[in-house]
Amino acid sequence: MRTRIVLATLACLLALPATATADPGEVTAADMRAADGCFTWTRTLSQGTSGSDVTQLQIRVAGWVASGENLVVDGAYGAATTNAVRRFQSGYGLTADGIAGPQTFNKIYELQDDDCTPIHFSHAEFDDNCGANNYEGGKVSAATVRENVRRIMWQLEALRHKLGDRALVVTSSFRSVSCNSSVGGSSTSLHMWGQAADLGLSSAPTQCQMFSAAKSAGFEEILGPGYPDHNDHVHVGNKSGQFWSAPNC
Repeated sequence: MRTRIVLATLACLLALPATATADPGEVTAADMRAADGCFTWTRTLSQGTSGSDVTQLQIRVAGWVASGENLVVDGAYGAATTNAVRRFQSGYGLTADGIAGPQTFNKIYELQDDDCTPIHFSHAEFDDNCGANNYEGGKVSAATVRENVRRIMWQLEALRHKLGDRALVVTSSFRSVSCNSSVGGSSTSLHMWGQAADLGLSSAPTQCQMFSAAKSAGFEEILGPGYPDHNDHVHVGNKSGQFWSAPNC
């Protein structure tokens, strides 16, 4: 009798499905049809792969890094990209295996609009430019500014989620050289490259909450309360070296 029970139990266990991974199998035609109008991934990506599709993935997971880390967008799926994907997966309730396949891509599709911006941000929030509403007149071409801003947007989408999906209000982003001068901006301000955004205080997160969470959203420049002229916003930006300051946090 005991033998029959053991065998029956074993049979039931063998009948159970294997533990699911985040992205089993390859990207199928059905997966591709489920994509939106922005960008469609046509293969599963993992450590060791490279290409423009990896670049597109890196832009979207750039805000899912360790504290103090800045993900290099170079089209090479290395350890840093693997870890960023793993954190993205964990953040959205997927199995965190660091492999980007259908489930990871479908979550990204859910999070983006057809112009490749994340659903909670738009270019209209970033291109005020002293009322010009464009990306002209900066230190780089408008096309380059647009790409720089898009990366900022995806980092902010990650930051927003880490703060409990509380809204973030962008009060200033791209400025032309003349606009930057007229508002008293630094002569080396990242705003002129489209590599910075200022977050206002009219939404739920506090300055110190935004400052702290931004450390693990891939931003190299973070300025907040106590830093000169930053008591009414938090400044986040991308640059080659790290500088964080918010003495009042």
